[in-house]
Parts: sequence; structure tokens; C-alpha cells
Amino acid sequence: MALVAEPAAAPTPAPSPARGRWGLGPGGRYVLSRVLGSAGTFVFVVVFNFFLFRMLPGDPISLYTRGRDVDQAMMRALRTQLDQPLGAQFLDYIKNPFAQTLDSVKYGIPPWDVILPRIWPTLLLVGTATILATILGVWLGIRSGWRRGQRFDKVSTTTTLVLYSMPEFWFGMILLIVFAVGVFGLPGIFPIGGLSTPGVDTSTPAGWLDVAWHLTLPVTTLAVIYLAEYSLVMRASLIDEMGQDYLQTARAKGLRDALVRRRHAVPNALLPTTTLIFLNLGFVVGGAITIEYVFSIQGLGSLTVDALDGPDVPVLQSLFLLFSGAVILANLVADLLYAKLDPRVRS
Repeated sequence: MALVAEPAAAPTPAPSPARGRWGLGPGGRYVLSRVLGSAGTFVFVVVFNFFLFRMLPGDPISLYTRGRDVDQAMMRALRTQLDQPLGAQFLDYIKNPFAQTLDSVKYGIPPWDVILPRIWPTLLLVGTATILATILGVWLGIRSGWRRGQRFDKVSTTTTLVLYSMPEFWFGMILLIVFAVGVFGLPGIFPIGGLSTPGVDTSTPAGWLDVAWHLTLPVTTLAVIYLAEYSLVMRASLIDEMGQDYLQTARAKGLRDALVRRRHAVPNALLPTTTLIFLNLGFVVGGAITIEYVFSIQGLGSLTVDALDGPDVPVLQSLFLLFSGAVILANLVADLLYAKLDPRVRS
């Protein structure tokens, strides 16, 4: 009797990732949880922002005016708004937190009309400094960590530690005195302050160069401080990765040292630095208050100082919401990017 071979068993399909209630895999659930968490945090900020300036002791009208001569029409608007029950004020506020019903006490216009023109100078200043600091700081950290203990590492680590320990305003004043005012008979070559020369059209190429010339010292100040921070974090992270077994395995496969560093060590060591960079980007909208004050740049930082000096409560309330929203958004982007770079986070 002939033997008939049994048909081969069908291959067992690879198990698919567990799906949640809405058919989402681990990555989708991670994204959804981060988005919902950020939304919940923003809701808390909105509620806190409303009660923060209304639960202070004393007469609300006196808090908003602080003894200043206020136009009668504005005074009537203040009383109409602030004499309402707290619950009614809260309902009006949460309908649109970004639409302030009270005008700025100092400027007499809606707070966002005061804030929006100040965003661009701050973004230009701190954004440019952050980009430069990221590129140079990460490069310094990689080279120092990979050649730990050598002359370059010793010099760069000592220098970055000194720079990181310096206050921003102090370093900015030193640069201002040396390169803008001039010392020891040497003339200053950079502008003393401001974002551009009065009368220069900043929409032309000549105006762009003028703005870049004015931003050289303040951008250098911020970039040097941020650069030191990124370099130290990147160096420490890379040193931790250098002791991992997967690097020894990569070398055993015959990969050159430069490939081991670029393809294996650096991508994993970048994770903490990436988180730090995006968290700092959240503070870009807030601006560097001290740097804008030292270099007389009319951005969000200087506006915050003016609003605190008043106090201009409607402007302060809007600024607080703007700063908090920027930090929450940057933190969300950092979490999502972290999961993209490291699959272990998604699972």
C-alpha cells in the first residue's frame, strides 16, 4: 500500500499587536493617551488662569487699576464685568479663553492686540539661538563623549561647565560692554540695543541684514548658554551608551568606529537631548525676559516685565495662557517624537 504524505501544515501567522477598544495598537494608544493628557492639562491651565487673578484678596477694581487714572468708559466696563457673579464670569471665560472681554489697562486695547506684535521678535531671537545651540551643542557633546578623557574632551567640558554656570543677563552685559560700548580704547562695533535701526525698512534685504546685525549679541548670549547645556547632556548620554553590549556586537560584525557611532550610539544617546531641546522650545514663546531687557528688544519678555510693573492684569492673564499652551504643545511634540525614536516607548 502506497504511503501518501500528509499535507504540510499551514504556517502559523505572526501574532498581531493587541488591539484596544477602538482597534488601536500600542502606538495608537500611546499617541491617544498623550494627546488626551495634554488636552486635560490645558483645561486645567485654563481654569487655573481664570481663578488665579480673581481670587486675590481686595477689591478687584483696585487690583486692575492700582491707583492709575483710568478712562471712565474703561472703568464702567471693568465694573460691569467684575461685578458679575463669579460663576457667570467663568462661563463667559471658558466659551473662548483667548477672547479677553477686558482691554489692557495700560494700552487701552484688547490684550491680544498688544501681544501678537511682540511674538515675532521673541521667536526670531530665541528660535535662532536654539537652532544654533542645538547644532553646535550636540556636535560638541558627541565628540567629547566619544573621545572621553582626551584633550578636546577636557577643554570642551571645562569650557561648557563655565558657560553653563554664568547667568544669562551677566554674560549679555559683558558682551554688550565689550562689543557694543567698547573698552580699553577699542570702539564698539555692534548696536547697543533694539531689533533694528530706526527708519530702516525691515522688509528689504538691507533691513534683514540690519536685523541680523542687531541680533548678533543677544543671539550669541542665548546660544552659548543653551549650547553648554545641550553639550553636557549629550556627552553624559553618549558615555552611558558606550558601555552597552550592542555596540560591542556592532564592532564584532566588522563595522568601522565611525559607523558604530553614527548608526548605533548617537541615535540612542540623542533621546534625552531631544526631550530637553523640545522642552526648551516650549519656552521660546515666553522669551528670554532678561536678555530682552538687557538688549532693549520689544518682545514678549519685555512685555511681561511691563505688565508686571503695572500690573496690567488682562495682559498678564493672556500671557500666562500663551506661555502655558506653548509649553504643553512642545511637551506633546517631544513625547510623540520620543516614541518615534525609541520603539520601546510605544510598547
